[in-house]
Amino acid sequence: MTHTFDIAVIGATGSVGETLMQLLDEREFPVANLHLIASDESAGRSLSFKNKSLRVSALESFDFARVRLAFFAAGAAVTLEYAEKARAAGCSIIDLAAALPAQQAPRVVPEVNPEVLARLSAPYQLSNPSAVSIALASVLVVLREQIRLQRVTVTACLAVTSRGRQGAAELARQTAELLNARPLEPRFFDRQIAFNLLAQVDTPDSDGHGVLERRVASELKELLDAPALKVSATCVQAPVFFGDSISLSVQAEEPVELATICAALSTAPGLEYVESDDYPTAVADAVGQDEVYIGRVRGGLDDPSELNLWIASDNVRKGAALNAVQLAELLIKHYL
Repeated sequence: MTHTFDIAVIGATGSVGETLMQLLDEREFPVANLHLIASDESAGRSLSFKNKSLRVSALESFDFARVRLAFFAAGAAVTLEYAEKARAAGCSIIDLAAALPAQQAPRVVPEVNPEVLARLSAPYQLSNPSAVSIALASVLVVLREQIRLQRVTVTACLAVTSRGRQGAAELARQTAELLNARPLEPRFFDRQIAFNLLAQVDTPDSDGHGVLERRVASELKELLDAPALKVSATCVQAPVFFGDSISLSVQAEEPVELATICAALSTAPGLEYVESDDYPTAVADAVGQDEVYIGRVRGGLDDPSELNLWIASDNVRKGAALNAVQLAELLIKHYL
């Protein structure tokens, strides 16, 4: 990475945007000029980057021809409105909301399917998968080297920051109301989230499946290039600020050798394997970390071809910002 690049962070004042800036600094990304972009309401604010104070500019008037690469971290609606403007200006984009069709902006996890980039042309358009899919694919790509995957069953307990700052604010407000014996009035979520679990994270379709549940199934098949893989996903809203916790059950086509599986997981890059006498949690282990944590690896109770494990991952850092920065690193190293 000998050259430097002018880049933009769209949604710089959000939690993901702030984490993107932190990682760009930590990983010594070759930034020449960093443009911080947000809504009109946030324009004029100043944020710190590399010991400098940078002023936030308004998205509506930003000229994408000023940058080679833009991170879109402001939600699907913003991506859909401004992605074509960026492309027309010759600016490559990494969309953290995955708002664009996969054919136009493929979902990529660097540890899983980096070869996709070789099939694209400039200006590049790439998408981050969901945080759940990033964590799962990072594990499944290791497992498929040892077993032939037949079915994947997922129960994902999601932190409220999967819904942005409003989700975190709602959990904090509800918790304070309950602890102070005040009447609780749900606002952002449709019912009590504090000290509770919600059995769905978005509006289900006519078949009862949520948008994110269908998205996880589709993204796993795309990331693993396994269109015939059977995927069942249940997403649950948990009263946790940061960090997703996922129960994963895999049906293999043959009996599973646990020792071989554990050895592969313990040496795979980007994973942190926790021995069987312990287990990871999102809050104590994964939050603030770049690795996906795995524990409770075990076979089925009565099926030798079944494998079960537990996953903990930081939904904002690993599940959003880090994946996007790693994609940008691949682009500037090999393609830009």
